[in-house]
This record gives sequence, structure tokens and C-alpha cells, in this order.
Amino acid sequence: MNRRHCATAAITLVCALALLTAPVQAMAAPIPEPGPTSTAPAAPKKSLEEVREEIDTLYRKAGAATDAYNLAEEQSKKQSGEIVRLTKSIADGQARIAELKDRAGAQAREQYRSGGLPPGAQLVLSGDPDLFMDGVNQARQGQQATKGMLTELEQVQEDLETYTKDASLNWEKIEANRVKQAKAKKSINAQIAAAEKIESQLAKEEQARLLQLEKDAASTAQAAWLSSGALKDINREASAAGKQALAFATAQIGKPYVWGAEGPGSYDCSGLTSQAWAAAKQPIPRTSQEQWRQLPHVAIQDMRPGDLIIYHSDASHVGMYVGDGSIVHAPRPGRHVTLTGAGTMQILGVVRPDK
Repeated sequence: MNRRHCATAAITLVCALALLTAPVQAMAAPIPEPGPTSTAPAAPKKSLEEVREEIDTLYRKAGAATDAYNLAEEQSKKQSGEIVRLTKSIADGQARIAELKDRAGAQAREQYRSGGLPPGAQLVLSGDPDLFMDGVNQARQGQQATKGMLTELEQVQEDLETYTKDASLNWEKIEANRVKQAKAKKSINAQIAAAEKIESQLAKEEQARLLQLEKDAASTAQAAWLSSGALKDINREASAAGKQALAFATAQIGKPYVWGAEGPGSYDCSGLTSQAWAAAKQPIPRTSQEQWRQLPHVAIQDMRPGDLIIYHSDASHVGMYVGDGSIVHAPRPGRHVTLTGAGTMQILGVVRPDK
């Protein structure tokens, strides 16, 4: 009886433990059905004017990055040319060292054949007074020649070390500029792609209205600039070189804008102006920022055809003044070289390549 009682109690205890350790889910309340998902209110649609300003900002940023790309490319070309010059200097120096060493070797071999004494010293040791004096003169000349040869050898070796260091520095600069170019190129492509995406999402009628808004904004800005009296004389005479540069620039009207391009089939803004002045036999810096930094500045009221107008606070755009308050310029991707009002953009200042 006791054994049967104990077994019954054990079974009861096991059943109780099983109930206590059962998974909670079995007794949990059913999970309620999810309600409708709440969605954030859609952002208000931008006006076409806001879209125009956004696109304009993107293209301006692309223009600034293009200037950085062009400057890095120009510096790389300059450094590559310097490396070519240094390489030639190194080769010439090595040839000169080889020649000097041959001469030193010939002298050493001659001394060996004469018993270790140079010809002049042998004459000094002779009993003939005339030969003695000849020997003294030859010995002195030989010493001077040897000293001069050793001095030249040392100088050429020092020059070689300098050339080698300079070449190494130029290689480092080229690599740094390559990195700058890659970064600028990435930025340019990103800004242009963003602007093109915005334009592509507009309906055809919106694109037409957007273009009209651009024209209206340019016309308003030009009228305000002319009425301000900033430009007192719009018909000054261009210099002879200015006329040549202007003839080149206006002959490119209708060709497409391509960033980094210097012609002949396409141009960016500073590619057009730099090539125009190169055609006038007056080389100027490649980029608008360097044109602003290096070329002589003139007052707007003294501007004449052929002068370059630099735009925006970062000097990221440039056009050539043609007279009558207008410029010829390469505007931006998707546009062509064209004439427009000189006051349609924010003017930073004016430079004159042939001042």
C-alpha cells in the first residue's frame, strides 16, 4: 500500500510540474490583428521656379568641380613636362660623369705606365734646366686640370641628386593631382546626373515652361543690371588681339558644352575663353579661377570687347564680353556656346588678358 501510495504521489507531482513548465504561448491571449499602417504625409510638390533654382545650383556646383578638374589636369601636364626635362638632364649628367671617369682612368693608367709619376714630374727630376721648367709648368697645369675635373665631377653628381629629388617630387604631385581629378570627376558626374534626373521627371509641357522660366529670369537680371548704370559705355573698341580672340569665340557658337573640353568640337566655359585668347597669340590660364587670380583686373565700367567677365563668388564661370552688354560663353551641360546678356549671372569682376 505504501509503495502504491508513493507511486501515485510521484505521478501527481510530475503532472503538476509539466503544467507549470508548459510554453507560455499556449496560454497567451491571441495576438490582435495589425491595424492599417500609418503613412507620412507626402512632401509638397516643388514649384517650377524652385525646380529651376535647384537645377541651376546643381549645375553651378558641377561648374566649380569642373574648374578643379581642369586645374589639376593643367598642373599634371606642367609637371609631366618638367619630368621630361629632368629626365634629359639626368641622362646628360650621367653621360658627363662617365666621360670624367674615363678621363680620370686614362690619367691613372698613364701614371702607372710611367712608373707612377706623371710626365711633368719626370721632367722636373731631369738635370736639364729647360726640361725642369717645362716639367714645372706641365705639373702645375696637370694639377689644375685634375682639380677642375674633380670639381666638375662633384658638381655634376650634386646636380644629379637634385634632379632626381625634383623628379620624385613631381611624380608625387602628379599622383596627388590624379586623385584630385578623380574626386572632381566623381562630383561633376554626380551633380550633372542629379540635375538631369530632375529634368527627366518633368512632363514635356513642364520642361517647356521651365525653359521659359530660365529665359525670363535671365531677361529680368539683364534688365536690372543695365538699368543700374554699372556699364556706362557698351560700345568700346576692342584691341587688335581682343578682336582676334572675339572672332574665334563667336565662331564656336552652336557647339555643345562638354566639361573639360577645349575644342575644337566642344568646350566648357574656360576652355572656350582660353582657346580664344590662344588663337590671338596671348596664352592665358586654363581655368576661370586662375584667369581671375592671375590676369589684370579692370573696372566693369571700363570693360571692352574681348575682356573676360568672371561670375559667381567662387569664380566658377567665365564669358567673353562682345559689346552691347552681351557675352559669348559655354553655359553648362545640355547647352551650346551662345550669346547672352552679361548681367544674367552674378558678376564677380572683369579681367583683361592683353592689358
